[in-house]
Amino acid sequence: MANVICDNPDETPKAHCNKRRLDDKESRRWVDATGQAADLLTAGASRVMVIADREADLYEMFACRPEGVDVLVRANHNRALADGGWLDESCDDKPELGRATVELPPVPGRAARVARIALRARRVDIKRPKRNRAHWAAALPPSVELTLVEAREINPPAGETPLHWRLLTTRMVENLADAHIIVGFYRRRWTIEQVFRVMKTRGFDIEAVPIQENAPLKNLGCATLIAAIQIQQMLHDRDGLATRPMTDVFEADDRPIIEAIGTTLEGRTERQRNPHPLGSLAHAAWICARLGGWTGYYGKPGPIVLIRGHQRLLTMLEGIKRSALVRIR
Repeated sequence: MANVICDNPDETPKAHCNKRRLDDKESRRWVDATGQAADLLTAGASRVMVIADREADLYEMFACRPEGVDVLVRANHNRALADGGWLDESCDDKPELGRATVELPPVPGRAARVARIALRARRVDIKRPKRNRAHWAAALPPSVELTLVEAREINPPAGETPLHWRLLTTRMVENLADAHIIVGFYRRRWTIEQVFRVMKTRGFDIEAVPIQENAPLKNLGCATLIAAIQIQQMLHDRDGLATRPMTDVFEADDRPIIEAIGTTLEGRTERQRNPHPLGSLAHAAWICARLGGWTGYYGKPGPIVLIRGHQRLLTMLEGIKRSALVRIR
């Protein structure tokens, strides 16, 4: 986690967004975040890419990005091009670079499935959109050259809306391998969607907290975000492939207690034994999954199971520590 913007929207009526400066819009946070991403370059990163969904499809995202920061955004607007064409039709005459498969996670109204997609790409010169104030437009370049990667599903299941992504990026795409990389980067967005899911109704349910004051709400939001990221860390390493240490999420002093609790959760069968090395984050994730109700037999534990188990484990750790301070007479 490199940066967090806590914004409590003002519900008072406002002028239409087209009549407001960017600084007066909520969407400014995308441009601000792109600017702050440059700090990672200063800290030593060799390359930085900002990835966002359609609500970040702002001309300023591309025109005002810092040097060395790439941007990848799913297009939301059918933008005018400098050659007189339009963005949505610009790949219609381009040959396929090739085909690929994409795993689509389940969402309300759509089951999980594997989509086969055709990939096309071309360079596009996006014209500066009109602004209500001439001096607002003059502060931006007249056009921005980008790469459009189009991913279109082939033969979707009957009754399903076909996948169709138009991805705008500042990176060059010259072949199928490059297009694969861009699509793979965009799919990483699912990680942040999972973090929000953990924070909200099905997880920590932060939206139900009756706090109105900004400062306490921001503190709670940051604490909940940290907890949600810890759940994601365990989710990503539940198979042990990341080989992360338990101390990524838990205190080093808690390791003996956690491992002792874990031994009480193991069963007689192979599937009911913790297969991960002691001291690893995967070992702790297995313990949280068992405490969250996972039996070891049906699929892999998801984020909600890990939340339940993590909360139980923290309660047990607190109880054990406090019991050492209690004297019974």
